[in-house]
Formats: sequence, structure tokens, C-alpha cells
Amino acid sequence: MHQLRSLISIPILTLIFTGSIATAGYSQNTQTPLPPGKLVDAGGHLLHVNITGKGTPTVILESGSGDFSFIWSLVQPAIAKTVTCVSYDRAGFAWSEQGPLPRSGRQIAYELHTALHNSGIKGPYILVGQSFGGFLVRSFARFYKDEVAGVVLVDALNEDSKIVLDKKAVRIRDFAKGQYAPEPKNITSKIIDTSSAALKPVALDTSIEPPMDKLPKKNQQMQIWAQSQPVFRKAAGNEMNWSPEDVAEMYTNKGKPAFMLGNIPLIVLARGDGGYAGMPDAAELENDRLKLQADLAKLSTNSKLILDKNSGHNIHLEDPAVVIDAIKRVIVAYKTGAKL
Repeated sequence: MHQLRSLISIPILTLIFTGSIATAGYSQNTQTPLPPGKLVDAGGHLLHVNITGKGTPTVILESGSGDFSFIWSLVQPAIAKTVTCVSYDRAGFAWSEQGPLPRSGRQIAYELHTALHNSGIKGPYILVGQSFGGFLVRSFARFYKDEVAGVVLVDALNEDSKIVLDKKAVRIRDFAKGQYAPEPKNITSKIIDTSSAALKPVALDTSIEPPMDKLPKKNQQMQIWAQSQPVFRKAAGNEMNWSPEDVAEMYTNKGKPAFMLGNIPLIVLARGDGGYAGMPDAAELENDRLKLQADLAKLSTNSKLILDKNSGHNIHLEDPAVVIDAIKRVIVAYKTGAKL
């Protein structure tokens, strides 16, 4: 089971939020695959948005750090059978163009919201966020609350979560420097990175490691291409450089109405085992992890916590049926007004 992406050219904080990892890649000379979706204006730059199915509410799939839209290929087709389902690539990822700095949760939410509206996809939205994507959908819900109908958090991190670096558990918010996100902004000209790092060809191991090997072969080839792009590596680093600031802000404002989800349907999916085996404080870390997952369920007064003992961190790859079922349950709860 892979939880961390360890790419030398990305700062160490990239290790914190990664949804999944594959050490695959090949040189820039490899032909760019055709995007499964379309490129849409997100405020002066284009985002790749893959819209499937039809009907409301619209389900929005938000990936973990370093992951791409097609990471949801085991989930999206099932949801698209009954409602509109959207996956996308954040700025600088895969087919999407680079966006303005800093890469704050508010900026990312603004770009997604803009791209959705420019695609003709309006709310109500069911937001699904995995790992770091959990923070991002909470940011979206904070700034566009009236358009959000429900949330599914897929092994998402809590604002007080600890991660293990160099065999030591540290809180993500401890990396914050006290910076505050500016107002979201558009860009007026295309960002063209001409640095030597951006132009240098990349050659990586082309093997696909679990759980990425569960993806269809065509998506594995997209993975190999997408993560070999220098622009992606820079974009992922930019996200991680800012993310502790967002986490610290969430912690400081914990429990305040603007940072809560009210009574909208919320399902929190968590893996059954935190993977701390062999660490001297494994029991304490596991106990804290479970408490923090339960704490996430308190974001809404209509919520449910589900432990998936058959999966690791990447539930959408390792046990996609559980994620599909959770999304469907939130859709039903929204439409009927029922309690979860």
C-alpha cells in the first residue's frame, strides 16, 4: 500500500497529503494522450474537466495531492449512470494549465467553481474529497455553501492530524508560517515556465506499483505520462508549500459556523488500519487517528462514520464499491431529506 509520493524535485511537504503513489513515468518526448474531458476557462487559464452522465445533484470528485482526474476511473462510471459526475485536474496537473500563486484552498476552490460554471455545470453539488482533497472540498463548501448539497470525505485528513516524517509524528499545521491567503485572482496572460527545471526531460521508472495497478491499462499509461511532466512536479510542490497555512486556519477556526457543514449529509470513510505497525507509539497514533476521523463526522449534524477494514488510504482504488455506495447514500439523503 502506497500513501506517500516521494519525488526528489518536490519539497518534503509533498509527502504530507498524497492520495496515492506510482513511481511510473517516462520522458517528455512521449506523446501526450488525448484528454478524456475538455479544457475549460478557470479564470485566465484552462482546466481539464471530465463531465460524464446527466442529472442532479452533480457529484464533484476532488483528488489527493499528486493525483489526477483519472484516479477516479473505478468510481466515476458507476455514479454517472444516475447523475452528472465530474472529475478534473487542478492547475498544472495533466492537461490543465498552470494557475496563479499561492495555491491556497480558496484559490483552488475559486478555479473549480469558475470552471464548473463555464461548463454549464451548476449546483447543487455533492463534493467527494480524498486525502488532501478532503481539505479542498471543505474550502469549496466554506465559500460556496449555498451550492453544496452533501459531502463524502474519503480517508481525509483532519486539521489536527499527524503524519510521520523521519520516524517522528508531527502535526501538519506545525509547518505553517502564519501567512494568509489573498483574495482569489485570475491571470491575464499564460504562465510559461522557461526555467531549466521545467525544460529538462524527465525519465522515471515506468513500473506501476499497487494500488495504481488496479486502474485500467489506458489510465496507467496516462499516469505514466502525467506524472513525468516537470510542470506537474512544480505544481504539486506549490500546493504543498501553501497547504499547512490552510490547515492551520481550519484549526484556529475549528467549530465556527463558517467552517462547519451545517446539516447537509456527510459520510466520512476511513481505512480500518492506520498502518503504524512497528512504531513504538503505534497504539497511540492509531487511537488518535480514529478520534480525528470521528471528529470529521461532527462537521455536520447529519453524518455517518464508516470504517473500511478492507482498504488502505486509497479507498477509491482499493475498495471503490464502498466509495460508490457512500456517494449514492448521500445523494438519497439529499433528495429525501433523510438522516444518514
